[in-house]
Amino acid sequence: MTRPSPTHPEDLRRLVAAGQWTAPTAGILDDYQQANLVVVPSAAADDFAEYCRRNPEVCPLLARTNPGDPRMTYDHCTVDVRTMLPRYRVWERNTLVAEPTDLTEHWRDDAVAFALGCSHTFDAPLRRAGIPVSHAAPPVYVTDRGTVPAGIFAGPLAVSMRPVPTSLVDTATEVTGRYPTGHGVPVHVGDPSALGIADVSRPDFGVYPGVGEHTVSVFWACGVTPQLAIPEAHLDYAITHFAGHMLVFDTLLDASESLTRGR
Repeated sequence: MTRPSPTHPEDLRRLVAAGQWTAPTAGILDDYQQANLVVVPSAAADDFAEYCRRNPEVCPLLARTNPGDPRMTYDHCTVDVRTMLPRYRVWERNTLVAEPTDLTEHWRDDAVAFALGCSHTFDAPLRRAGIPVSHAAPPVYVTDRGTVPAGIFAGPLAVSMRPVPTSLVDTATEVTGRYPTGHGVPVHVGDPSALGIADVSRPDFGVYPGVGEHTVSVFWACGVTPQLAIPEAHLDYAITHFAGHMLVFDTLLDASESLTRGR
């Protein structure tokens, strides 16, 4: 079956809610704000919000819900987080129990959802700047760098990698710095071993795209990071997006301005 091509985030969310789109969201709906999802029990929500505050480059917080309410509003766009991401991951006591395309059966009365900015948001501006970013989701690596703990949450930094022509590294830094809701500037350029990555060709998530001649590995903070902090929190349950399968809001980002739209 041919996959329909959405032309607006609302079209995509409608397809997702109907079960007609279960694929990654990388490379579609350029310039719209994409977001990672984290859902935790209300008893842990304030600690997680503080974890985001202490690690803003890693966890750019866009919005959160009230306990038990699946409706989330960001920049005047209201969504039901149970049905508007293509795929999720569900944990119970640190054990992955499901990877559903709908959260209705897994939603809890005390659940609090958080939307965190995603680097897919700046891929289109990078392409327009002449940097050949793939339309596939980037590879993701778990590093040996830690994040700043907050309450029950702590863990290592995860990064995404995009190969960038050496002559355009400064351009990539300047472009992505305009998007704090997409993780902003790179955390590292060059030698992966400086991040504790032993073999860049073997990512922890995703597929390695190769790094050609006159090209360098550039690493950005990644929204997989909070998923690595969840086991340390020993929660009764937690829910996140499936890697690469994001929530897309209606906010169309203006590449000419530095945006801080988190609400």
